Amino acid sequence: MHDSAAQIFISALLANNFVLAMFLGLCPFLGVSNKLGTAFPMGVATTFVMIVASLCAFGLNLLLSALGLDFLRLISYIVIIASAVQLVEMVLKKHSPSLFRALGIFLPLITTNCAVLGVALFQTAREYDFVQSLAFSLGGGAGFTLALVLMASVRERLQLSEVPSLMQGTAMTLMLAGILSLGFMGFAGVGS
Repeated sequence: MHDSAAQIFISALLANNFVLAMFLGLCPFLGVSNKLGTAFPMGVATTFVMIVASLCAFGLNLLLSALGLDFLRLISYIVIIASAVQLVEMVLKKHSPSLFRALGIFLPLITTNCAVLGVALFQTAREYDFVQSLAFSLGGGAGFTLALVLMASVRERLQLSEVPSLMQGTAMTLMLAGILSLGFMGFAGVGS
């Protein structure tokens, strides 16, 4: 039984959020979520890469399966992801140098973001068609962006609060991530 595109989108956005339910893509989630000004653009860039990777992986999977070269699937997906990240880097460097510098090392790290690779691998394993793959990548990217924006919003708010010294820094960040994750666990069953 195949789910509708809307169910797949909602599931990837909320119930099976890559960051807060599957714990994929934690490096940029923890590293770029200090400021809302960098979290949202990072989410949009990652969403773009997810969509490109998903659609290319769909077509590439058909080609590799037809040629009997399924063993090349993983390395091919990595090449697609790296190429999409290079495109994002070139566009940001040309049109928004300040954002390019603000994202720093985390922009090229989209290439190794396991959430992006997860989109391609999960959709292939679940045998999604083209529309389902698009819905999955859009939902996954929107969920990734949502997680980054929520975390950045809370962290910015905490900068204005008095936090005990024992709880500052990494400890507070990890506690916030855990609380957000618990909140998203409440969406279990939505979209299925």
